[in-house]
Amino acid sequence: MKLRRKIRKIFKVIFNEILYFLLLKKNPDFLFKKISGVIHIGANEGQEREKYKKYSLSVIWVEPIPEVFEQLKSNIKEYPDQKAFKYLLADEDNKEIELKISNNNGLSSSILNLGMHTHIWPEIKYIKSIKLRSLTLTTLIKNEKIDIQKYQALILDTQGSELLVLKGAPEILKKFKYIVTEAADFESYVGCCKIQDLSYYLNNFGFKEIVRTQFASHSKAGNYYDVIYEKK
Repeated sequence: MKLRRKIRKIFKVIFNEILYFLLLKKNPDFLFKKISGVIHIGANEGQEREKYKKYSLSVIWVEPIPEVFEQLKSNIKEYPDQKAFKYLLADEDNKEIELKISNNNGLSSSILNLGMHTHIWPEIKYIKSIKLRSLTLTTLIKNEKIDIQKYQALILDTQGSELLVLKGAPEILKKFKYIVTEAADFESYVGCCKIQDLSYYLNNFGFKEIVRTQFASHSKAGNYYDVIYEKK
């Protein structure tokens, strides 16, 4: 009887894991039902603010471009559970970095030069650049006295520098349950991290890829994905 109960328990766990995977694959936003807060780095104007409100999430937005940040603050002023901070996050504190601003309202802005990104989006180009001082995610959490326990998901959209952001937070990565990021399997930006680089690094912290959803591709470049990692 004990063995039978044990086998049933194992099958129940496996069934629940498969069901969870299928739910996430069909609707990646399903994970927001399992958490209470997100830290979203690369906020732009906070386009996801209404979605986060729908799931009653506490939100920390991080956006480095001054004029875009001002619009972000205006956009979330009616959302009391959402706060915005103006920082450029990387793997070091207080390093001068050139941020290149793109012509699509800053959505494709990066600290890296455009690479094969132009194969998929040939209309995108840089129109100016600004110099900013970097900060690590660890220092941001400390300086702004953010209660990291309230935020179980880290969302990254920094146009090729996602790995640098992660390397600036080794002390706190294990405090997250999920990491959600855009990632390409080709050099979209010159010297950018690729999906395999992110997976290799995050595996060291106990994160495993659970969902990969393609949203763009080019026959001469490669594929772009939204990827969800879960800490096992």
